Amino acid sequence: MIAAVLPLLLVAGGLVALVAGLLILRSLGSGYRIGRLLATTPLVPISDAIAMATGGNRAYVAIEGRIDSDDEFEDAAHNPLVLRRTRVAARVGLRWRRFEEGLEAVPFEVRDAVAGIALDPAALGDGLVVMPRISQGRVRDLGDRAPATIPSDAPALVTIDQVSSVEHARVLGWPSIDGQGRPVMTAGAGRPLILSTLGTDEAMRVLAGGERARPRLAAAAFVLGAVLLVLGMVVGGIAAVSAVGVIDAPTVLAADPSPAPTSMGGDTRSSGQGPGLVGAPAAAIGGVLAVGLASVGATLLYVRATGGRRPR
Repeated sequence: MIAAVLPLLLVAGGLVALVAGLLILRSLGSGYRIGRLLATTPLVPISDAIAMATGGNRAYVAIEGRIDSDDEFEDAAHNPLVLRRTRVAARVGLRWRRFEEGLEAVPFEVRDAVAGIALDPAALGDGLVVMPRISQGRVRDLGDRAPATIPSDAPALVTIDQVSSVEHARVLGWPSIDGQGRPVMTAGAGRPLILSTLGTDEAMRVLAGGERARPRLAAAAFVLGAVLLVLGMVVGGIAAVSAVGVIDAPTVLAADPSPAPTSMGGDTRSSGQGPGLVGAPAAAIGGVLAVGLASVGATLLYVRATGGRRPR
């Protein structure tokens, strides 16, 4: 009985572990989705993105190039900027409440050696992935910017994200045509416009908010789920082979010295029934097939959770 139930328990445990890993990743908020898109969106040349915008054959793609603009503005360190976003938040209870957000941007584009395409800064929400500049303090330190509804001694956080015209960036978006007839990268098809000036690994750390516990816990859950699924398949296969071996084993019966009755037909070992198979081979084979289908479904779930195969 235990041998028959053990494969199903292992598979069920593997599925639970995979679902738990997926829920842990989703608890990271929008950063999980943005990180998955950064890892999986196909990269195309900028000239191809322009052709997609003008030809109407649009898709969500990634491009890479150098940021360029004719209207840069400087920060306090005299760096030429094309975009600066300032967010001010305060902690009320256990949650951070954002009460101010400002965006400064000038027209800019991303160029490679062949072509360039503009970006829609207004579509950049949580899709701006840069190394943030963070200042911590109290609400009273904000002066006139402090809201009256928040206690003055509440912790405050000022985050500044900025993009310089000397940086290299990866942009994910929907190639389109703006109101002036220019090709532009923007949000579309239910997916955000993303601009990242960081490498993939560094971008993942920023998107996770510097937190390492939950990503590692999610990775451990995925590994545990895969191990349990493999064990379930192995144990189920062994049980199926054992069941088939019992069925196919020849049985040799000793001669019965007593006279056989002639009034009953069929097998004398049963009450008038013909000879049958011992055990339940159909159930064993069906169990193995169920384990295989469950493993395929769990694998698809894992691929969806981790974003599938990463591009080169």
